[in-house]
Amino acid sequence: MPFPRAQALVQVPALLRRLHLLPAFPKAFNYTTAHNFFVWRLRSSGLLRADEVEEVFDGYKMICAAYPRLDVDSVSCHMDLRPENVLFDGRRVWLVDWRAAFVNDRFFDLANLANFVVTDEADERTFLGEYFGRPPGEYESARFFLMCQVMHMLSAAVYLWLGSAGMPACHEENPPSFRDFHDRIWAGQIDLTGNASMAAYGAVHWRQLLSNIRHPRFHDSLGIVNRRPPYLERSLLLPAAP
Repeated sequence: MPFPRAQALVQVPALLRRLHLLPAFPKAFNYTTAHNFFVWRLRSSGLLRADEVEEVFDGYKMICAAYPRLDVDSVSCHMDLRPENVLFDGRRVWLVDWRAAFVNDRFFDLANLANFVVTDEADERTFLGEYFGRPPGEYESARFFLMCQVMHMLSAAVYLWLGSAGMPACHEENPPSFRDFHDRIWAGQIDLTGNASMAAYGAVHWRQLLSNIRHPRFHDSLGIVNRRPPYLERSLLLPAAP
């Protein structure tokens, strides 16, 4: 049945909380391979506006240098929470298609789904509150925001590569908004199997990443995540740029 977004905002994060409590899946997601094959190659691909590339990648490198890998947050994740994999029977929610499932940072699943159901800060508080069973703290909100930018970068890289077939991207004068594009995907009005729609989807994520890196919350979130006692050693989740 159709899954109202307002209902998904509450029901799916509660389901993700249950998923993330399961015993660990056999393998962990390999960020190094994903970055080497898609993200770092995107920088010199010619698929992006030259005046945006360095600004976005400089910001992204800041995330890579800050986002921590914490054992407590390494959980069994679905990792492909597109609308066609989130089924609703009028009462229960079902997650299907587990081919991309790995152990990963819990905020990856949350950021993935948030593309479709979180529209503003009030939605974000509701969404994270349903997941944690309480209002999110400052640190959790900062981690969520930074992981959303990781999702934008990965989505931009994968879909621009797949959709462009190596040809330079065509920059639209009046491109669709991030919210409108995702609302139409959620409603089943956009099919991401064609090259044109995949390239458009990658461009939508790229523009959203550019906008968010310019937002004050970006540096605020980096500051919050970087605040830690100097004696506390920390490993990083994301690979540094080559």
